Amino acid sequence: MSPDERRQAIVDAALAVALRKGLGATTVRDVASEMGTSSGLIHHYFESMDDVLAAAFEKAAAADLAVTTAAMESSTDPIDKLVAYLVSYTRVDQDWAFQVWLDAWAEAARRPAVQKASVNLNVAWQQLLVKAIESGIEQGVMTCPDPEAAAWRILSLQDGLSLQVVAHGTILDRITVSDWVARIAEVELGLGEGSLEERRQSVGNRQ
Repeated sequence: MSPDERRQAIVDAALAVALRKGLGATTVRDVASEMGTSSGLIHHYFESMDDVLAAAFEKAAAADLAVTTAAMESSTDPIDKLVAYLVSYTRVDQDWAFQVWLDAWAEAARRPAVQKASVNLNVAWQQLLVKAIESGIEQGVMTCPDPEAAAWRILSLQDGLSLQVVAHGTILDRITVSDWVARIAEVELGLGEGSLEERRQSVGNRQ
């Protein structure tokens, strides 16, 4: 393997272990065992285990970000972009991805590399929303005095409720979460109550 391929293999192994044991419980020894190699190889390519975990988290989270970005870029209509964001963010087959985020947030205060990756990715998600909102304002279909703040509020609600579903499955169901987030988005962006529902269902049925 080339150095880049070896680093990627380490990241892949770390992610595989993290999905089974949790990000915080994943050790250098675990990753080496997953690869069938020595711990020394891990240390040769990464300065610390924090860096390995940050890279594993970043790979998982960036893949979801790419899916949502592509879904939003498939339309020029700002409301369709917003709906694509809401639907792709709450796909029913992605519990593992939310679990990785939950683990990363739990570790961020103690692991600077994980914290940096988490901050960068969170901002990237927020900026997707900001661009859709600003486009909606420019085209006269949305009203919002502060797109940056509105995007953070929508994203924070979506994150919190989605992680409730993953961590405490019986308290909230996915339909309720999707409905609440859509309604808050309508309020934040000056859209009529229920105006996102038909488009949201249409996009969801195509995925």
